[in-house]
Amino acid sequence: MTNAERPAPPKGGFTARRLISIDDLTDADIRYLLKLSEFYAGFLRRAAPAPRRLAGKTQINLFFEDSTRTNLSFDLAGRKLGADVINVPVAASSVHKGETAVDTAQTMAAMGAHVMIVRAKEEELHYELDDVLPCPVVNGGAGKREHPTQALLDAAAVRSEFGTLEGLTIAICGDIKHSRVAGSDARLFQRLNAEVRFVGPKHLMPPDDQFTDIPRFDNLKDGLEGADVAMALRMQFERMEGDGKQLAQGFFDEFGLTHETLKLAKPGARVMHPGPMNRGVEICGKLADDEDLSLILRQVFYGVAMRMACLDALLTREE
Repeated sequence: MTNAERPAPPKGGFTARRLISIDDLTDADIRYLLKLSEFYAGFLRRAAPAPRRLAGKTQINLFFEDSTRTNLSFDLAGRKLGADVINVPVAASSVHKGETAVDTAQTMAAMGAHVMIVRAKEEELHYELDDVLPCPVVNGGAGKREHPTQALLDAAAVRSEFGTLEGLTIAICGDIKHSRVAGSDARLFQRLNAEVRFVGPKHLMPPDDQFTDIPRFDNLKDGLEGADVAMALRMQFERMEGDGKQLAQGFFDEFGLTHETLKLAKPGARVMHPGPMNRGVEICGKLADDEDLSLILRQVFYGVAMRMACLDALLTREE
């Protein structure tokens, strides 16, 4: 697809009015976002200016949790589309004077926000904001529950390598229990007709009544067999009960992704990681940096392209 070939929106238009969960998107919306992200990826590869489709719009990034990739990629995505982007310095905001997160968001919206990107540890906050804000709410990460734009960019990265997700086997490995990425990725990959597996120790798996349709493996040999993609997840020490680092002892020896353990997967398998990485904990640095096998930096690249697509689709309605 060249820069001139902007994909047509779904018949009837892009339907989502918010992006809090992958479930907010129809299958047609998802296909459109994947195509639109590839359209914008063309501009990024050529270092060419993209259409300023958000000129005159105001984007507010309200991050109550630390972030590097998500925050900066949303910032860059909005600016490349011509939006006025405001990054709220939460550490110096009135939240620390007792103001609630909802009041802070409403104050920001009253300044003329057309979209608000929110990251928070509270899993229901995004839905509370959606009830009261006049603009679309985009989830930049919520507790241990959702990270929809990460899932979309991961799908775009896989699609760029394999051409499709349909028929692929994707093994999500590591701390699945505490990961907001794992849930969103698993649901999206399944909707794109990939086979998804969870691989890791039992104490890092989600409860038995969650993701009941996804097979679980407690060893890499079985979990990676026949896999096209192995995705490592960061050990979420800050969300673990008790001494998380104690739980991580020995993890790399048993579940760490290395050149040697990747041989357990299908020949030509690729490795991914949503970042930030703990080198030597969930993945070997040499494998992460291997340009022939690693899609990790491509995930970062598609973080900008996909978030450009999401902002464009949410804020510019067309049929």
